[in-house]
Amino acid sequence: MKTQIQQNGIVTLTDTATEKLKHSDLWNDDLRPTTLKEHSWSGMNFATLWIGMCLCIPAYTMASGLITLGMSWWQAVLTIFLGNVIVLIPILLNSHAGTKFGIPYPVFARLWFGDKGAHIPALARALVAAGWFGINTWIGTGAIDTLLSASFSTWANLPGHTAIVFAFFWALNVGVAYKGPQAMKVLGAIAAPVVGISAIILLIWAFTQSGGWGPILEQPSKFNSTGEFFKVFFPALTGVIAFWATLALNIPDFCRYAKNQKSQMVAQSISLPLTMSIFAFIGIAVTSATIVIFGQAIWDPVQLIANFPPFVIFLGTIVIVLSSLTINVGANIVAPARAVENLNPKRITFAMGALITGIVTILMQPWYIMSNFGNYIFGWLGAYAALLGPIDGIAIADYWLVRKRQLALSELYEPGGRYNYSSGYNKNGIYALIIGVVIPVLGLIIPSLRFLWDNAWTAGLIISIAAYVYLMRSDKSVLKTGEYEKITIKENLAQTPGSNPIDSVVTK
Repeated sequence: MKTQIQQNGIVTLTDTATEKLKHSDLWNDDLRPTTLKEHSWSGMNFATLWIGMCLCIPAYTMASGLITLGMSWWQAVLTIFLGNVIVLIPILLNSHAGTKFGIPYPVFARLWFGDKGAHIPALARALVAAGWFGINTWIGTGAIDTLLSASFSTWANLPGHTAIVFAFFWALNVGVAYKGPQAMKVLGAIAAPVVGISAIILLIWAFTQSGGWGPILEQPSKFNSTGEFFKVFFPALTGVIAFWATLALNIPDFCRYAKNQKSQMVAQSISLPLTMSIFAFIGIAVTSATIVIFGQAIWDPVQLIANFPPFVIFLGTIVIVLSSLTINVGANIVAPARAVENLNPKRITFAMGALITGIVTILMQPWYIMSNFGNYIFGWLGAYAALLGPIDGIAIADYWLVRKRQLALSELYEPGGRYNYSSGYNKNGIYALIIGVVIPVLGLIIPSLRFLWDNAWTAGLIISIAAYVYLMRSDKSVLKTGEYEKITIKENLAQTPGSNPIDSVVTK
């Protein structure tokens, strides 16, 4: 029986299959595959999405923070560029699955962990996202608190004023998140130019006020040998990779709306590494200039704007709040809200998932994570890289090496389908995850294996790919030769000038 239609690389369910699955416990309107009409995101939408998310305060502080760890400015920028080029690879590989089959991340995870086992990678991604949600909310809180303190002399003396602002900004983020991924189309289009222009203005101000770029861009690295440099470089590189390792997993949440593979791939390949690298230089250059202007290096932009008149603080706060909202909704609320929703699709809504994410965020104490760079780079980023690397590896191995981009879309929503595995759990996926996490952790115990922990994301990804491919070499869930063709209607689409290439079917 034909259950799916493939049109120019985009697979959708037939009307018959859709009607049949609407009553499934694994189906709801948020988790279902996208329709042909919903594949409406152009390359520009993905470019503004990434530009809006990359122009965020954590990216700014991480770049400047590498300087405090002993790197020269060009070593810091190069580290950030390399890290983003590396993480771009799994982002594009997982984007292909989301674009082709129109499925969100929790449903994608059913493919490699089973319909119940999918909760393991989905909730792991959710926990990390909740932590990031807290970090960005805390940064936005600091900006708003600074504005109020500068504008009203009594505000700073009000007991619990920071907690009041945090509660307000937390509620604002959760409220915006109710709109889901489609809200990012509008929010990204607004945030990208506003934050980008603001960053350029800040760079011009720093250059003119300091009479140059300041001493940071002139000083060499503090490392006396290549060995000393690598001791910091590899953990820092892992931290940079981990920065977007979260989106490498749940990028299908957005690419499920892409018009085609080419547009999303080209847009993401250009916008992610270039935006992060340019913003890294701006962060470093401005921090360098603050030494001349204020007599000390100020890497926190919230502390920086506190030195300006109230009106400038007001404008700066708007930019910081907009930046925090963009990355929080796009990267830090959609994924955990969907993960929670996936626990019981018929009863839990996306809105409920967003609220639960917000509560977990408070419990994770973001103010402690951001208290110093030791917690941020080596603690927070390094620790979750060890968890997400193996999950990224399993996702890539399953889709590209085990199934070779062919799957039965309808059976991802059938409780008794081929992707149910054993009682809803794919034990091979769980075993590969354990192997991919445990081996890098040995680097914390055995000094001679320290390099495994310093490169936890990369090591875990490679190890889990090898383990998963081996364990799944004869799994019954993999479509046999010719089986994909038996369940798929293939249609060719022609594009006329000014038309959408997926709008009209011309042959069957």
